[in-house]
Amino acid sequence: MKGTTPTGRWPWQPGDLDGLLALGLNNLIQILLIVGLCRTVLGFPDGLIFGQILPAAGLSILVGNVAYARMAHQLAGREGRNDCTALPYGINTVSLFAYVFLVMLPVKLGALNGGLSEAEAVSQSWHAGMVACLGSGLIETAGATCADRLRRWLPRAALLSTLAGIALGYIALGFLLRTFAHPLVGLSTLAIILLGYVARVRWPLPTGLMALLVGIVLAWGSGLTAPTTAAWSESMAAVGFHIPALQLRALWENRNELLPWLGVILPMGLFNVVGSLQNLESAEAAGDAYPTHPCLLIDGIGTLVAAGLGSCFPTTLYIGHPGFKTLGARSAYSWLNGLVMAGACLLGLFGLLALLIPIDAGMAIVLYLGVAMTAQAFEATQGRHTPAVVLGLLPGLAGWGAQLLKAGLRTGGLGSGDQPFNEAILPRLSSMDVWADGLFALEQGQIITAMLLAAWLVYAIEQRFLAASVCSGITAVLAWFGVIHAWQFTSSDTTLELGWGTGQPWALAYAAVTVITFLCRTAKKSDPTQPRSAPPR
Repeated sequence: MKGTTPTGRWPWQPGDLDGLLALGLNNLIQILLIVGLCRTVLGFPDGLIFGQILPAAGLSILVGNVAYARMAHQLAGREGRNDCTALPYGINTVSLFAYVFLVMLPVKLGALNGGLSEAEAVSQSWHAGMVACLGSGLIETAGATCADRLRRWLPRAALLSTLAGIALGYIALGFLLRTFAHPLVGLSTLAIILLGYVARVRWPLPTGLMALLVGIVLAWGSGLTAPTTAAWSESMAAVGFHIPALQLRALWENRNELLPWLGVILPMGLFNVVGSLQNLESAEAAGDAYPTHPCLLIDGIGTLVAAGLGSCFPTTLYIGHPGFKTLGARSAYSWLNGLVMAGACLLGLFGLLALLIPIDAGMAIVLYLGVAMTAQAFEATQGRHTPAVVLGLLPGLAGWGAQLLKAGLRTGGLGSGDQPFNEAILPRLSSMDVWADGLFALEQGQIITAMLLAAWLVYAIEQRFLAASVCSGITAVLAWFGVIHAWQFTSSDTTLELGWGTGQPWALAYAAVTVITFLCRTAKKSDPTQPRSAPPR
């Protein structure tokens, strides 16, 4: 639709209100997740959460939203249109969970095991998260120049299945357990979300907002949410104007934390880059063609702003630009969302919001995101590549299972000073058909493992056996140096064991796979596009 676009200002359109509600609700859930996970899983004090982490996250959201709103306004001016929709943007959900559970929590547990105090362990965990966020920002920024080549090299099934494994385990299954622990609120809101987003039922209000409001009413009405006077007082104490301090010195002093966590940081950064490319394609298909380089650069700068100011959580383009365009949202919804989110973070209001809006009321939205990302891994890949998708799912599920197992062991009394984790628990678990050593091996470097295994199988399905051999050969090298699979017990956790030959058993196995795969080049080829023969029953 052609038309006249006012110059010098970003005009408000009626659909911007719907866009603001949709994007704001998404950002709201992300911030509430940060508050909940930092408080309960990591044990961070409110002063750190509301005085440093959230203000930094809010400013990173503001930077990206204003930049993308400006790009939409400029596109409208160049093309003489008034229907250009800004790209949706905010905190990356998968990176949020990955960095909390795969970086920050292990660092804190390791610090406590090393004899550090709670405050020192919290500080180390926070700094490790900042460094991980910095690493993502650097990868996103560098990806602005080479993203297209990365996308051509990496099979879609390898990337999406890796993401889906994290989404299915840490996000979908994690919140599904909480849903059935509090079924009235959990199942009711999940039904509204699934009926609205999947079955296309038209509710009186936007689906996400409808589920959130119903969840709040049920949570308060059933007594699930009943904050104490002390909780209200603590949340009120967090209200005030908080300017985050620059953390450049802390980032520099903790720069060596990049290396041990590259197995998480690198795949997360690559996922952000390729995911942003796919979102740009989606926007172009909807009629808004944005240039790749500046958009990916904005992604990277937003994440670098977050890390430099003390946040541990990368930002990224969100999927769903066509949906926002259908709502009638243009550019105003984007910068207004940035102002609202940044303002609430800087003023410390999310402590109160976390009491008013329990996570149980909004978790159905996040659970749906986990389901949708898993479904996308199958829908967006070729049918014959689905075995590779399934294979790529498994390491993430194993990693999540390892987290549950270790939490159960700690709850049962193991993992303390006088009863540390040790090799004796392995045969006891295996006698009950729980192969904990396999779980712990898959847990270490799970994202890289998933990506390489899925890529290996994709290339094998395509009968590109040399490329498949390269994948398994790289996996063997990484295993030898302990980047994946090699693990060791601490008193209450399992950690990566880097070093020469630490992953020898797995390295030798992958070397054998490489030889077998390479020899397949001489085998008789079949047509890879033909249906596979049915397995024996």
